Amino acid sequence: MRIGIVTDGKYGNDAYENISKVFPCEWIEVEELPTSMIFDDYELDIPDCDMYIAYLRHPDQVFALAELGKPALLGISFGDGFMDQIQEINPKVIKFPTMCSVEQNTGIPEIDDYAKQFGRPIFESNYFEGKVIDSKVLRCSPCGSSAAGADFIKDKEITPEILQDFAIHVCYECRAPRFGKTCDKEIAGIIHLRAFLSIISDANTFSDEEIHAFMRNIEVEYNERLKSY
Repeated sequence: MRIGIVTDGKYGNDAYENISKVFPCEWIEVEELPTSMIFDDYELDIPDCDMYIAYLRHPDQVFALAELGKPALLGISFGDGFMDQIQEINPKVIKFPTMCSVEQNTGIPEIDDYAKQFGRPIFESNYFEGKVIDSKVLRCSPCGSSAAGADFIKDKEITPEILQDFAIHVCYECRAPRFGKTCDKEIAGIIHLRAFLSIISDANTFSDEEIHAFMRNIEVEYNERLKSY
């Protein structure tokens, strides 16, 4: 499967670098358009790929991408009303709240194949006496921030403070663009925390009530933040 990273040059470099290690990948840079201007009948003349990941900041370019009829993930979106219009053109163009919340549940084969490798993070870790012995990423965010979190948490005691620092390291590496209703660095940190904490919960590794209270607070914050998407 060949994936095209379509960008106006501002975002997508890290995604291309990481995704191209797993899938054949095209870096497709198009002209940057002033977002204040409307371009009727805009056309994209880009290499043919099996699916696209778009980091485009002008809605007319996204419409032109949708008209190609190929599956596409939007790394930058413009709200639910915009998506309703896009899916009238091409229902295989979708968005998730963040690029690190993509899951293989879309029913679109190309996107689901991509999501086996990239999207909502999956960690594997070993513990001993409340300390992380090692941690690795089984499914990574396309920007690579999952790996930064896994590297940070190795050889650390699990405390609320360390878990907060884990999320901060993820946020620091996160390449979420702040434009419209799109990726958000803080919710990316929470998504990674939930993924890591799910291992602790599943393994019943920690009985410390402070850790469990931290887990409950993270769930509340996550659900509150999702209401804005």
